[in-house]
Amino acid sequence: MTHSDPGTDPPAQTAAAPRAAVHPSVFLVLYLPFGIPGGYVVVTLAYLLSQAGLSVEQVAGLVALMYLPQTWKVAWAPIIDTTLTLRSWYVISAIVTGVALLVTALVPARAQSLWLLDLLVLASSIAYSVTGMATESLMAHTISEQQQGRVGGWSQAGSLGGQGLGGGAGLWLAQHAAVWSAGAALGATCLACCAALLALPRPPRTQGALRMQIAHGTGTGHGTHAAHGTLGARRYAAELLGVGREVWALARSRAGFLVALLVFMPLGTAAASNLWSPLARDWHAGADIVALVTGVLGGVISAGGCLLGGYLTDLIDRKASFALGGVALALCAVAMGLAPRTPMTFIVFTSLYSLLSGWVYAAFTGAALEAIGQGAAATKYNVLACLSNIPITYMTLVDGAARTRWGPAGMLFTEALIGILAALLFVTVAALTRPRSRAAGYASRAVQS
Repeated sequence: MTHSDPGTDPPAQTAAAPRAAVHPSVFLVLYLPFGIPGGYVVVTLAYLLSQAGLSVEQVAGLVALMYLPQTWKVAWAPIIDTTLTLRSWYVISAIVTGVALLVTALVPARAQSLWLLDLLVLASSIAYSVTGMATESLMAHTISEQQQGRVGGWSQAGSLGGQGLGGGAGLWLAQHAAVWSAGAALGATCLACCAALLALPRPPRTQGALRMQIAHGTGTGHGTHAAHGTLGARRYAAELLGVGREVWALARSRAGFLVALLVFMPLGTAAASNLWSPLARDWHAGADIVALVTGVLGGVISAGGCLLGGYLTDLIDRKASFALGGVALALCAVAMGLAPRTPMTFIVFTSLYSLLSGWVYAAFTGAALEAIGQGAAATKYNVLACLSNIPITYMTLVDGAARTRWGPAGMLFTEALIGILAALLFVTVAALTRPRSRAAGYASRAVQS
């Protein structure tokens, strides 16, 4: 298999800007603030709440709420594409994310505070979504096509490694020092990641920032401020329409449609990993084991899976890599459900699950970058990201409900069955939408042979 799909009409793109030589590892650091808050919520906060007596379903609701803004963040993605600079947006979002982590850690983890924790988790999710958008747009403008799988691996290694850091270091500090110290340390780490921006070439100022200069009357030497403002508003509106045309072109192309379908289905969601912390008791695993396998060790393993998956995704068709990783994840869930429920089983299978999750996430980024090109990169990437977060959100709720009704094994079997059915559906749609010219070519060669 090859990277491109012969007969597939590519999405329309703006003229590509020259790409500087940037090592993909830079994006590991830049993506850490995108993963740290999720790790803190999924591992540290989830464990503290479960210890306070909240049910798995209640914890699942909080985790699902964290993912909710990630399903409609495309609504504010055009703002990133059309205002300020990518560096400015990154720094602003990193600061807000760090402060939100500290404030969340100061709120007591108990049932009476759940409403406030819900609000803080929601605000944090919105903030770190902007961190991701800025980083994704920087990737689209600085990485060559041949590196798309690898940058997917390095960036997702940062995201999943950040989750491991936010969960492992967060839980360890919460257990051995104080909960507020976990929030302070993780928040400071988010701010420190801004230094990685210095390793990148000066990113292009978004076109919208230039339009805003016109709106404020800068760059010209005549006319009134009101006239400049009217002209700037019209041009900015036109630019937003241009963003819409880019998204429509992506949706119309076969490549864009297949990637959107693939990430929208409940395949490779790794939703069970959002509930390892409250589920640990089913495998008789204590706080230290949870902190290890869902935190530090899990972060290292998932990061390794990202890097391996990223290199694999550059060798085969990127959509196929995603689908294969999703099926492998489903089989892992089945094996874990059949194995004895012991602490060692928990360590082994959560680690394998983390490895395979890294592969899937790297394949997602590689496939998304291949489909979107450079035009309106933040918006187009986050259309796909929003679609991918919808199944993660509802599968987390499905897993929580399945655990309540059928136990831990039933939860894992349910997730696996849904994932395998989704993979079969995607393969069927891909075959049915294959261009006729290619099918005819295959038939002709078959007759000649």
